[in-house]
Amino acid sequence: MGTSDPRTGAGPVVPQQPSWSGRRVAATLPLVIAHRGASAVEPENSLAAFERANADGADGVELDVLSCATGQVVVFHDDDLTRLGGRPEQISTLSLDELRGVRLLSGAAIPTLEDALKACGDRLLVNIELKASGISGRDLRALVEGVAAAISRAGRRVEARILISSFSPRALQLWRRRAPHVPAGLLFEHQAALPLRRAWALPWLSAFSVHPEAVLCTARAVARWHRRGYRVNVWTVDEPAPLRRFAAMGVDGVITNHPARTRATLSWPAG
Repeated sequence: MGTSDPRTGAGPVVPQQPSWSGRRVAATLPLVIAHRGASAVEPENSLAAFERANADGADGVELDVLSCATGQVVVFHDDDLTRLGGRPEQISTLSLDELRGVRLLSGAAIPTLEDALKACGDRLLVNIELKASGISGRDLRALVEGVAAAISRAGRRVEARILISSFSPRALQLWRRRAPHVPAGLLFEHQAALPLRRAWALPWLSAFSVHPEAVLCTARAVARWHRRGYRVNVWTVDEPAPLRRFAAMGVDGVITNHPARTRATLSWPAG
């Protein structure tokens, strides 16, 4: 399902089975990837946000994963509960049972990765971001293993719709060793150190895609990344003018907080 166009009453044209690997061509729209689900209208990284992204016509969702104290993979962005839960505990210090008892300030619960994959249904692409900042090599390997195991349990049809991403080249290197058949993309941002901001590690990662912050995404850079064989998914873009600008550059996907409005913006002529 998708939201309807109030000008015509018709629903948006949404691919029934979008693909990470389909290179964008002229006259086609970039993939609409819901950032932490439809996080502009539902609590971020919640089951409701993923279900809403599907209902609003997104092609896929982006979500964040961490390991809890008992080893399960949970879907949560921050390494502690301060911002979203109003309490100080670290995710890594709480068991799954303890986390299941947490109610965030929004009223949402913290899902496991398996819960989230089920909520995404049988059509949405899923971009799983490995949160690697500040964790040890052993814990990072455990996170990679936990994510791989959860994907495997979900089955091949789900696995075919997965893209792994991370700001950490080490995390992607570990992922490529563990599950080379599942594509991976490198995230980078303008505030990072020069080697990370310029994505110097790309040639050694066998990456499928690049995920630049919007300020780093120029027409020249997109053309260069495409020449090198990478898909380009830009983040995080919500406003009409930059959405149309990035679409004109030929990006393959836009990561957005408001998938319904983004699809409408990209589907309708400006003016």
